[in-house]
Amino acid sequence: MQAKRFAIINGDDFGFSQGVNQAIIKAHKQGVLTSTSLMVSADAAKEAVTLATAHPTLAVGLHLVLICGRSVLPPEQIPHLVDKQGNFSNSPLSAGLRYQFVRETRQELRQEIRAQLEKYRSTGLPLSHVDGHLHLHIHPVVLRILVDLAPEFDIKVIRLPSEELGFTLRLNRSHLLTKLVWSGVFGRLRQYGEKMLKSQGISFTQRVYGLLQTGGITEEYLLGLIPQIQANLVEIYSHPAMPTVGFSNAIHGDPLNGAIGVGEAELAALLSSQVREALLSNGFEITNHHLLSQRTT
Repeated sequence: MQAKRFAIINGDDFGFSQGVNQAIIKAHKQGVLTSTSLMVSADAAKEAVTLATAHPTLAVGLHLVLICGRSVLPPEQIPHLVDKQGNFSNSPLSAGLRYQFVRETRQELRQEIRAQLEKYRSTGLPLSHVDGHLHLHIHPVVLRILVDLAPEFDIKVIRLPSEELGFTLRLNRSHLLTKLVWSGVFGRLRQYGEKMLKSQGISFTQRVYGLLQTGGITEEYLLGLIPQIQANLVEIYSHPAMPTVGFSNAIHGDPLNGAIGVGEAELAALLSSQVREALLSNGFEITNHHLLSQRTT
């Protein structure tokens, strides 16, 4: 008997702007998007919460921001994390090294992560999952803090990026060196994260697709990727945005995300009937973490 297969389709950066918010809601109502991740300190976070409340079938998690964004706490409380305007570094390498090796940042990180979780809890939305902007949530220091706070904030699922390099390279070999480096780095972080989450009973999907083709999760890419997937529980994430409002790629801070129309192309992929049919014809039930948890309770 064939095993059941489940695909969670997530839109990141909910709350970043009105255009992102509207795209995520449209992709949920008219397309395959089942889940999203909220940036609680972003400009349009309040609107995002209102929209999510009005669409209870959309699962919402926390998109933890510790890079390329603003803090929840005032800058004087976390001076080693943000500048005087409350902005985090735009350099993942610089931030990652400071979080690892500068002692003063660790307590401040704990305070800010707690503050973002508390702000999310104040929305009244159930917490589907936790992930992070530019995946900084799987930095060993940050992930340990999240695991420590998991019982208090009822964190049941954390994203651990994991995708087969060969799948992406068969479809798109652009930015090859970056993809090779990211595959190696995030592969090591995944191994570390798996051990930690398993020991604490926190769930994660078998595969997460989106990192190696960030900024290029188009209809063409998904139609090539989906038939290759062998895992039975996967997440596919992207960054949809509405064309009428526009979308700033600067917030992503990565070299693969510079093309004009990225958000619009990724929205079109989520609205594609061919993508839906590809998921269904390959045996996937399109779901989210809330629905999966109901199956096991």
